[in-house]
Amino acid sequence: MPTPYTVADVMTHDVVAVTPRAEFKEIAVAIERWKVTALPVVEGEGRVVGVVSEADLLPKEEFHEHLPGMVEQMRRLGDTAKAGSTCAEQLMTSPAVTVRPTATLPQAARLMAEHHVKRLPVVDADGTLKGIVSRADLLKVFLRSDDELAAEIRHAVVEPLFPVSRKAVKVDVTNGVVTLTGQVRDTHLVPVATRLAQAVEGIVSVHNHLETLDPSTDTGA
Repeated sequence: MPTPYTVADVMTHDVVAVTPRAEFKEIAVAIERWKVTALPVVEGEGRVVGVVSEADLLPKEEFHEHLPGMVEQMRRLGDTAKAGSTCAEQLMTSPAVTVRPTATLPQAARLMAEHHVKRLPVVDADGTLKGIVSRADLLKVFLRSDDELAAEIRHAVVEPLFPVSRKAVKVDVTNGVVTLTGQVRDTHLVPVATRLAQAVEGIVSVHNHLETLDPSTDTGA
């Protein structure tokens, strides 16, 4: 069976973070300097208590030249409050949406989609910051070479499923697209091969052209 990649396999370990007392300008400078869109907010020994992002800073500029009217204030209470905030504790989104290092990449992707965020702090069981994972990190698996993907499919899919006829199965991978050809004995395992090959991290799609071996030509080799 293919081994799924986890967040620990692709996350960035060196993370820039700020404390709840970090001032507005300090946050803005860190975001610009490190070319990130958001920063974890940590306290104590690194426990994540929130996340402050570019979006959290923008209301100060948006309302810089005009004061919102009563209706707008009521409609955008969160933004108008942030416009007057001066430190991370007042600006941050809390509690932070976080992910564990052992989470699979699909689990992390679903969290990002559900909460409309571009990156997730990675924390241990105590909530201590261990890294950060971004959308770009989740796409790293698609940078795996075709040769590496073909070797994994042969080792994790073809050999376990078709131990007798494995030599008759050809695995071609081009730009992440797998093509399986050849003849195998077990017809019912052909769709299983498709599912398992698709589960290999970095595979774009699978074209399965495996055929059932003609019993009359089966020599038992």
